[in-house]
Amino acid sequence: MKRFTRYFFEGLLVLIPVVATIYVVYVIFTKVDSIFRFSVPGMGFIVTILSITIVGFISSNFITKKLVGLVDRIFTRLPFVKMIYSSVKDLIGAFVGDKKSFDKPVLVTLSPDSHVQVIGFVTRESLDNIGFSDKVAVYLPQSYNFAGNLLVVPKEQIVPISAESGDIMAFIVSGGVSAQ
Repeated sequence: MKRFTRYFFEGLLVLIPVVATIYVVYVIFTKVDSIFRFSVPGMGFIVTILSITIVGFISSNFITKKLVGLVDRIFTRLPFVKMIYSSVKDLIGAFVGDKKSFDKPVLVTLSPDSHVQVIGFVTRESLDNIGFSDKVAVYLPQSYNFAGNLLVVPKEQIVPISAESGDIMAFIVSGGVSAQ
């Protein structure tokens, strides 16, 4: 019975991420298919990819940058919308674009007399504007979660990690299970 239970849970560990990923992808693209009422399966995928690429092309144009800036200003002035819009925009911007903030992975010693360390990302190297000239801001993503904590730590308690930021983020979010 123990062997059966172990095999069952090992099967779950393999199947749940695969099935969840396939399900989410399936739901997104079938939704796009149903909105546009495509009769050809997979056309939603093609339309979604093309639409995102076209929006990216148009928004990078000089003339439409002003329109994108106008939409940005409007959304950042609306009370409830501002919170959602800014959070999502900052989160996406942290991983993609010119203002990447999760590109400096570090190992942080939590206390100078401790051997306990955590992995995070330096998001701001200067905190002079809030009176902490000798400290840096380090974001610690949480495993299996879309949350994290911001620590303010002395500069001497961080050690840069020479690895790809994406690999480090995958390692943290997977709870240390993912090893690229």
